[in-house]
Amino acid sequence: MKKLISSGSAFEQSFAYSRAVVDGDYVFVSGTTGYDYDSMEISADLVEQTEQCFKNMAKVLAEAGSNLNQVVRIRYIVPDKKDFALCAPIIQKYLSEARPAATMFEAGLLNDAMKIEIEVTAKIT
Repeated sequence: MKKLISSGSAFEQSFAYSRAVVDGDYVFVSGTTGYDYDSMEISADLVEQTEQCFKNMAKVLAEAGSNLNQVVRIRYIVPDKKDFALCAPIIQKYLSEARPAATMFEAGLLNDAMKIEIEVTAKIT
């Protein structure tokens, strides 16, 4: 049975998507940026945005019955690949146990304030 999860973000409403979809034994989390969804504010700092991405994903994974240690696939999207190395300490902090299959893309994001977008797939615990 498919279950849709929303964070309440205006982006989800505007672009007709769910923050996450639970289907079977997996949860598929949409590309998540560094916005604090409670205030809809975003830091100008890439490292702070990366931290917020993981906090946002942890919250939705918990709602789905999973957690960051169950992540099996992750995709990072950054506007400038040269900046990606700055994210390593935050990635290590949250994924040292999970060590998921990973891919990084360099691409433009929805607006210039966004410095990173992260998408994950995780097992339901």
